[in-house]
Amino acid sequence: MNSAFVFTVTRRFLTFFRLTSYPLWIGLLLLLLGHPLKAAAAQVPLTVTERAYISAHPVLSVCVDPDWLPFEGIDSNQQHVGIIADLLPLVASKTGLQIQLHPTKSWDESLLASKSGECLALSALNQTPERDQWLIFTDPLLEDPNVLITRDDHPFISDIASLNNQTIALPHGTAMAELFARDFPNLTIIYTDSEPQAMQMVSDGKVDLTLRSLIIAAHTIKNAGWYNLKVSGQVPGYGNQLRIGISQSEQTLRTILNRGIAALSEQERQQIMDRYLSLQVVSEVVTDYTLAYGLGILLLGVIGTSLFWMRRLNALNQQLSVMAQTDALTLLTNRHGLNLTLEKDLERAQRYQHPLSVMMMDIDHFKRVNDQYGHLTGDKVLVACSQLLKDNLRKSDIICRWGGEEFLVLCFETTQEQAAHLAELLLEKVRQHHFPEVGGVTMSAGVAQANPQDNAETLTKRADTLLYEAKHQGRDRVCVDQGNLDPMTDNPESNS
Repeated sequence: MNSAFVFTVTRRFLTFFRLTSYPLWIGLLLLLLGHPLKAAAAQVPLTVTERAYISAHPVLSVCVDPDWLPFEGIDSNQQHVGIIADLLPLVASKTGLQIQLHPTKSWDESLLASKSGECLALSALNQTPERDQWLIFTDPLLEDPNVLITRDDHPFISDIASLNNQTIALPHGTAMAELFARDFPNLTIIYTDSEPQAMQMVSDGKVDLTLRSLIIAAHTIKNAGWYNLKVSGQVPGYGNQLRIGISQSEQTLRTILNRGIAALSEQERQQIMDRYLSLQVVSEVVTDYTLAYGLGILLLGVIGTSLFWMRRLNALNQQLSVMAQTDALTLLTNRHGLNLTLEKDLERAQRYQHPLSVMMMDIDHFKRVNDQYGHLTGDKVLVACSQLLKDNLRKSDIICRWGGEEFLVLCFETTQEQAAHLAELLLEKVRQHHFPEVGGVTMSAGVAQANPQDNAETLTKRADTLLYEAKHQGRDRVCVDQGNLDPMTDNPESNS
């Protein structure tokens, strides 16, 4: 090889080196020396500030709940396992972060480690006012409703606030324990160390109920053999919105993790959920047919048990749906139940120009009844009034308990004048009725007819305003909307 060739190659190499990024050469040199590059490439776009943060802090130390399977736990090898254990690294991989487990022996120990700064993040927890004192939270990593679990002989629970002298087992330090202690003073909370312990206390009859994730309730009941337990209700607004909790100083880290969470697809989430909650069937070559028959019988038993619980849960869900739309005291449709159909009924009447009227009714001076005779007597008056109204309405009318001592009647194919006449008849029935312990009571009513511009909210609001007008005029009377006479009738002259 001649010296001119060597000189030319060397000069071109040095020129290329000068024009190329120095970090690239350093990385290649480390790779040649046997040092693998640690930084993972982010799959989501990051700002310069966020990339600089990850470069300076590539490892995220995380505390977890060591006993919350199948959501998460720590196994005998001190490894993070469960649904969250699969979701969290997936989020990290999309951002270029690396997860490092900080092992603890209990959830309380994890909370203390987070407060003291031993770990920068808590893997999955609900946001609460108490936790806001030292944490900031990402967007939800996983959402999951909670259900009430009771023994098989316990009645269904449509309104948990109506329960009295009942006990509920809740794991200490959880968000639901904090929220229930604040929002439901009617319940006595018995604190436990874990969710399985809470379930066991219900099964043993030591407490009346507990709260459990809907995702794993049936799975746990079946696998633990708690066949004397059932799903008895749901508490709207008290589901799990599992977020990553981060030390308050780490605003940039939260933004980075939110980018990773937003990049998660529903398919990725569902695959992880199915991995833990679906029946796993492993195919293999079986030469011992006795064993094969035994496995077949076992599999049939599992399938049969699963079908039994699926049918039972479907029946429970149907009962819960009915109960969610029924007022527990009067057994009338409740406000939620009426709202499910009111908008459609109104749209149908507007489309075909058929009259539709709403009657809002209220028991006069009902607070005096409660104050003078007690709430139990007040409840009896409510029940008697609801039955009296129901018995004197037409079959096509729908009555619901709108709230407190207020009732709403939906009158199909009925003009405002006709509904007002019906309201007068109902008020007269109430005047003539004798209520035990109380004597006589009266009611006031406001009547409004739907117009083409109405929606469910504006229609009921007008009826409610007219009801209060009747109250201001002296009660025991009906008020109608004088500026809204018969706006949706096929032949307005026929009702003039």
